[in-house]
Amino acid sequence: MKLTKKESFVTWIVRLLLLVWTVAVVYPLVWTLLSSLKDNKQFYGNKPWALPDFPLIWSNFSYVWTEYKFAGYFFNSVTVTLASTALALLLSAMTAYVIARFPFKGSNFLYFIYVSAMMIPLILSLIPLFFLLDSLHLTNNILGLILVYSAGALPFGIFVLVSFYKSLPKEMEEAAAIDGSSEAGTFFRIMLPLSRPGLITVAIMNILTIWNEYILGTIIMNDPMQKIYTLPVAIAVMQGEMQYRTEWGPLFAALVISMIPIIILYSVFQKQITGGITAGAVK
Repeated sequence: MKLTKKESFVTWIVRLLLLVWTVAVVYPLVWTLLSSLKDNKQFYGNKPWALPDFPLIWSNFSYVWTEYKFAGYFFNSVTVTLASTALALLLSAMTAYVIARFPFKGSNFLYFIYVSAMMIPLILSLIPLFFLLDSLHLTNNILGLILVYSAGALPFGIFVLVSFYKSLPKEMEEAAAIDGSSEAGTFFRIMLPLSRPGLITVAIMNILTIWNEYILGTIIMNDPMQKIYTLPVAIAVMQGEMQYRTEWGPLFAALVISMIPIIILYSVFQKQITGGITAGAVK
């Protein structure tokens, strides 16, 4: 089908805007990677935006990994992210299933409360949350951070999964009940696997959020003696420890280390992310 001149012009404008947006997103990532292969002389020699000189300084990565103990911080982030995501998925799936399939008096209000929680700024809850965790002896504790992240991820997970469970036919549950399956068995064996697109979408969005979270990590893990930081907090602490002489190459190398897992994750599961969000919107 041949496009009119007006449609062709609009298509060209859209493509141009998408190209500009792509450059705006990709360029900082490329610049960060190139900057991680430089030394301080190149930064202070009027070359912060130029390509790195040869030979490339790959030792910045090993220097950060060993001298600044980024191996431990990386493991902390992986542990917190995976544990928080798994716990949030389980709780949000169970809650969404009950709200969607077993409506009771006040279920709509409960759903409204969960959805409304997404509109509350995080900064408003920092002080009471810190005192609550401190009274429970969960500050400077990986478990406390996992519980907070899991609770924070519940509203979005419930919002997405309720629409999935409402769209599934009730005949499957009735057939499972005739076969003697309990309600818990029906949920874990039938309904949970069927909600896989929504679960993948929620899981990846939670991983992206938790992996990059900084404020709560700084407030809860605030003991410099223990140094049980996650990567975003560790990068900020690393810059502070450099004091008056910032080592720009290692600092950018630390940023690259923190970005690589998320870039790989999004590249692998980008179809599932867009597909899950679209499916949830349609349903």
